[in-house]
Amino acid sequence: MVFAMMMRAMEISEPGGPEVLQPTDVTVPAPQAGEIVIKVAFAGVNRPDALQRAGAYDPPPDASPLPGLECSGEVFAAGEGARWKVGDKVCALLPGGGYAEYVKCPADHALPVPEGMGMKEAACLPETFFTVYSNVFMRGGLKAGEVFLVHGGSSGIGTTAIQLATAFGARVFTTAGSKEKCDACLKLGAERAINYREEDFVEVLKAEGGANLVLDMVGGEYIPRNVQALAMEGRMVHIAFLGGPKAELNFAQVMARRLTITGSTLRPQSVAAKAGIAAELEAKVWPLLASGRVAPVMDSTFPLAEAAKAHARMESSEHIGKIVLEVAGE
Repeated sequence: MVFAMMMRAMEISEPGGPEVLQPTDVTVPAPQAGEIVIKVAFAGVNRPDALQRAGAYDPPPDASPLPGLECSGEVFAAGEGARWKVGDKVCALLPGGGYAEYVKCPADHALPVPEGMGMKEAACLPETFFTVYSNVFMRGGLKAGEVFLVHGGSSGIGTTAIQLATAFGARVFTTAGSKEKCDACLKLGAERAINYREEDFVEVLKAEGGANLVLDMVGGEYIPRNVQALAMEGRMVHIAFLGGPKAELNFAQVMARRLTITGSTLRPQSVAAKAGIAAELEAKVWPLLASGRVAPVMDSTFPLAEAAKAHARMESSEHIGKIVLEVAGE
């Protein structure tokens, strides 16, 4: 299958700030066996996009160099053996290339747009829900009744983690940097939202007997503090290091309290591993989305051509929930 069509896209002209996101025209990709091409309606904006833009997060060798790790839209073409047919409405986890009118991905990394949900909301699901579910439940082993601490509660990851952990019966604690953000977290189901500018989350969690699981995207000085906040046999899962990947840590505490420290990145995982996460999500989480018990929290929408403004909004940390780019709309 050979396509000669051209499409609009946003490329990274050189490593740098949001302004290096520039419009370009490139060829529409063609699907191989087991792949689909999606006509993009909306594309999600995520922290890894900004890292890639800054030159700190290279795409896998076989991935599109264009940014964009999630989208929603309609199947435009399907390779041999793909689950989907042309016209199906899907949202998908992407290896890259979402900031464009068309994108290809493994067919098993796409999920149906949940019943009753629009394309804009569906574009917010894949990257965040894959990340949260795989790290909180599959890797972190969170169970009903356990105390769960997630940092950055008003972010896309945080709002998703609060809702899913609450839906599955955990006691959810979170941190955020303002009263407005803390209030938003409480409305999503958090038992306690801690304004880190005014309170010490370590003391709050110690008063509860410690956290059974911490999901951390801050790193840096939070790493030893997270350890202090953990209960006996607690687990800590790292998914990002906004405050840096290095810290001084007394590992005697890890031994004495039998703690587990782990972490993961999603993008470099195998096609099969990500397909396994997709299957778990479709079986266990997509019904919650269809029923309305869980829903993406939306912050703002920008046209594809204003991707730089979307990145500036995300990096300001003023947003609550997800930011998306409108490519073709509903």
